[in-house]
Amino acid sequence: MDKEQYLAVYRHSLAHVLAKAVIEIYGKDVQYAIGPQIEDGAYYDFVLPAGKSITEADFTAIENKMHEILKRKEDWTCREVSRAEALELFKNQKFKTELIEDLPEDEKITVYYTGDDYVDLCRGPHVSNSQELLSAAFKIHSTSMAYWRGDEKRDRLQRVYLYAFPSKDELKAHLKMIEEAKERDHRKIGTQLELFMFNETAPGMPYWLPRGWQMYQALMKYSRQIQRKHGYTEIAAPLINNKRLWLVSGHWAHYLNNMFIVPGVDGYTKADVDVDELVADLKDPDAETSKTKIEAGSVVYNRENPDTMAAKPMNCPNAMLTYKRKTRSYKELPIRYGEYDVLHRKEKSGQLNGLLRVQEFRQDDCHTFVMESQIKDEIADIISIADEVYKTFGVSYRAELSTRPDDFMGDIEVWNRAEADLREILDEKYGKGGYEVNEGDGAFYGPKIDLQIKDAIGREWQCGTIQLDFQLPHNFGLTYTAEDGSSQMPVVIHRAIYGSLERFIGIIIENFKGNFPFWLSPMQVGIVPIRPEHNAYAKKIEDLLVDRGIRVEADYNDINMKTKIKTFHNYRDPYILVLGDKEAAENTVSINIRGNKKLNDVPVEKFLELCDRMNKTHCLDIIDTLD
Repeated sequence: MDKEQYLAVYRHSLAHVLAKAVIEIYGKDVQYAIGPQIEDGAYYDFVLPAGKSITEADFTAIENKMHEILKRKEDWTCREVSRAEALELFKNQKFKTELIEDLPEDEKITVYYTGDDYVDLCRGPHVSNSQELLSAAFKIHSTSMAYWRGDEKRDRLQRVYLYAFPSKDELKAHLKMIEEAKERDHRKIGTQLELFMFNETAPGMPYWLPRGWQMYQALMKYSRQIQRKHGYTEIAAPLINNKRLWLVSGHWAHYLNNMFIVPGVDGYTKADVDVDELVADLKDPDAETSKTKIEAGSVVYNRENPDTMAAKPMNCPNAMLTYKRKTRSYKELPIRYGEYDVLHRKEKSGQLNGLLRVQEFRQDDCHTFVMESQIKDEIADIISIADEVYKTFGVSYRAELSTRPDDFMGDIEVWNRAEADLREILDEKYGKGGYEVNEGDGAFYGPKIDLQIKDAIGREWQCGTIQLDFQLPHNFGLTYTAEDGSSQMPVVIHRAIYGSLERFIGIIIENFKGNFPFWLSPMQVGIVPIRPEHNAYAKKIEDLLVDRGIRVEADYNDINMKTKIKTFHNYRDPYILVLGDKEAAENTVSINIRGNKKLNDVPVEKFLELCDRMNKTHCLDIIDTLD
């Protein structure tokens, strides 16, 4: 058993121990639902007897009960049972009963006993005796509300989470990482630095404040510079498109529930209309019905109408139309289109998470049209872009290859050649075995490479993606004239390096803990004239910086100098210039550098050169010496 399998077994086993402990404390009337292992531990979902709930004050008691159970050194026994036996066994457990009833008729049903007094419906595997878990280190850390089977119309459950690791040292290290992650929370830092905000009138759609928008634009500028060097041209397309486009692309059939729809108009009501049998969810047979009134003169909408529109969740179909606007020759390929248009994707409210999961965002989205013979070279170039970009942010990354799924579209031979090209590229780049292969996990339209970046505290985030697509060119009838005069279909490469800019910004806020490199900082230089008579010199310096494209803010108010410095310090500006008589007389600046280092009597031209150098090289470190 490898380490990953071992972790899964003992974490899943501890979930059973958690359930047994809760039942022993809160009584036999506890309804227990499911309890899977997760990345850093496990959780279990419960419905407790009326009037009872688990709070933070109860965590220690539950943990103590779990330790007590483990010390009993009970055997774990697996039994295969019939459907009838399983239903009898769990006749007082509504969630287990539903799970059993939903199983296929020929499904093998197994249950696991922990001792003689706790049994759970489970495929396993598990430990053979509780003593195997005595050395495990675990800690209950939180509870949350969950819906049975993720359906907000079903039962509300209380979910109890625990961390679980093989040793106390590993648990201690994880807890330290969690505390560090809380300090780095992008929502907390984003508020402190006045980067972005949210409002309930647009859930999951960030407002970018002046400082945050400066950083956003710096990211876009850097991306555009990289793409120009690699032969990309930028396009922009309508944000709302007629449903005909989404029918052709396949989004109407496969992605409709995640799209924001603007339905067409059927007409207007002549009189008040009473609508009976209104339900919130057609799939819920027990949903209560209600009645509503539509007032005379109201618009009647119908998304089946031909004039129905939808906000675009992806840029791909627009790029296809841009390519298709004229006849293409093999001599033009590859054609590389970059696009930063606003996208909208509907998410469940419970899944929204600051900038990391939003409903409105932009991507550094690119679509490249190539001949099959160009796939290998083009993807190698894209990986070189990823190398350059991620190195700039000081993060490492690893690659994952996802191969042909069972429901693939297109010619299997083309798939085989494409996968072979991708493997060869990854073998050359990372060495055989230097990347993960997810067999059968590719998109139905082509294999893909995902790029997982690692931040300053070791967390991984999926950002970049490179996807081959044989389906959209077919759907849109894309062609090019080959060298022999025949008409051929191009292959499309979907590519993003940042991925969602919103998500990427959330990640780098946490990675840098708000202390951004000079080139990325929302405001790069703060200017503090010591007294009002120094404002003229300060304005001269501000103008010089602005002319060089350096983001600068100055405080000309007649207030204490230390108050001004503190304001810019709290915003974490890399440089704060303090200007007085001496600086004005000698045409110099005195600099307070983020991190509490100072440089005095720096010639203005020298300071401008330092700023230019950091903006040009996109270096991670702030220059704090004149050497």
